[in-house]
Amino acid sequence: MTTKNKDTRKLRKKLLHKYRLVILNEDTFEERFAIKLTRLNVFVIMSILTIFLIISTTLLIAFTPLREYIPGYSSTALKKNATRLNYKTDSLEQIITMNDEYINSIKRVLTGEVNTADFNNDSIIEAAELDISAFNINPSKEDSLLREKVDKEDKYSLFESATSRVNFVLFPPVTGTISEGYNAKEKHYAIDIVVPKDTPIKATGEGTVIFAEWTTQTGYVLLLDHGNGLLSVYKHNASLTKEQGDLVKSGEVVAISGNSGEFTTGPHLHFELWKDGHPVNPSTFIDFE
Repeated sequence: MTTKNKDTRKLRKKLLHKYRLVILNEDTFEERFAIKLTRLNVFVIMSILTIFLIISTTLLIAFTPLREYIPGYSSTALKKNATRLNYKTDSLEQIITMNDEYINSIKRVLTGEVNTADFNNDSIIEAAELDISAFNINPSKEDSLLREKVDKEDKYSLFESATSRVNFVLFPPVTGTISEGYNAKEKHYAIDIVVPKDTPIKATGEGTVIFAEWTTQTGYVLLLDHGNGLLSVYKHNASLTKEQGDLVKSGEVVAISGNSGEFTTGPHLHFELWKDGHPVNPSTFIDFE
């Protein structure tokens, strides 16, 4: 018999050699528990228990909140907060960009550093009119059926259909003598109206006050946003009766005329109109005298 076979038989004998594990009562030496074991059984049982512990620990970490306490794992709540903050940051960046553009447009209105554009009543009306010849206005079969159905439904209506065209009317903030008119070449984007001191300045139309502050060059200044990109500006006032954020109606007093600011030459109102960031000649729409 070779040495290799002897070693194999010896190892097998050690693995399969039976041992008896006995648990005795220490006081009476009474046998309480006994079990027969071999080295092989102990090795198999320990291996199974180790594998079971590894699998259980893995499942416990992967599918329970305990993984949050292990370095390298991020919690679900943390991920949700991070995603929510990311969306909120993106929204705030868009709002900040819009506010910056709006503030820059207000700054351009106050400083007059803009490119001029010509506006008048005729051009605005012509731009609003549609060239009907450019469209095919022949009704289709479906359109004809719909018109017939609507006509039947409105046959006994108490109110006849009618259309009305509403124009935005601007009122003069004050009436007086024009000392200097609108001149885009000299960057005088306003009408200067000479009025007695402490004359009430009225809103040329309903809107929201977006700026009401003191400036060194133009004194007390008030800006009204009338919507649709239309702004009106009132400069060189002695005082203001409205604050930023106030809603005003057409003809409501918003300031008191005066002679404030470094660029003033006497009691008057410096009145400007702006449309979509471009200065507009106020005398085109308003009669000041």
